Amino acid sequence: MNIFVLNTGRCGSTTFIHACQHIQNYSSAHESLSSFIGKQRLAYPKQHIEADNRLSWFLGRLDKEYGNNALYVHLSRNYEDTAASFAKRKDFGIMQAYKDGILQGGSEQQSPLEIARDYIETVETNIELFLKDKKNKMNFRLESARADFAEFWKLIQAEGDIDKALATWDVHYNASSES
Repeated sequence: MNIFVLNTGRCGSTTFIHACQHIQNYSSAHESLSSFIGKQRLAYPKQHIEADNRLSWFLGRLDKEYGNNALYVHLSRNYEDTAASFAKRKDFGIMQAYKDGILQGGSEQQSPLEIARDYIETVETNIELFLKDKKNKMNFRLESARADFAEFWKLIQAEGDIDKALATWDVHYNASSES
């Protein structure tokens, strides 16, 4: 079974995959096919765990390709903490793409924090709607990562080193700078 970690970004997806590196019966990666198009964009190997916030823009295709034959993990973090982290990254990545592409530049009255909040609301709503009728799904909160990852481990019948996987949650990967 394939596992997709659906998320906004800035919520622990990099750490999630680092923890999954201690699972022996699944491969795992973070944004591994993000630059591909067409059929290759969702051509993940079997028994693979993928975390990629861009999947929220491919949910129709993900449903068509995997439907109920995958497990979907909805990874989230405190809304305001996520927005603040995105606001620090206003000029690159998904924030720049959202503002310049989706919002067509936005308006001068919109602060980076307001744009981040709008992006998060859009992505979270897309994920919630996608998961509405899915049989195999799990909610996962960054604030309870150790407990949720232990539950995830059992759910997928993971094999490997659970202690090392749980210790991974003590490290902050890909953190935004304070500036």
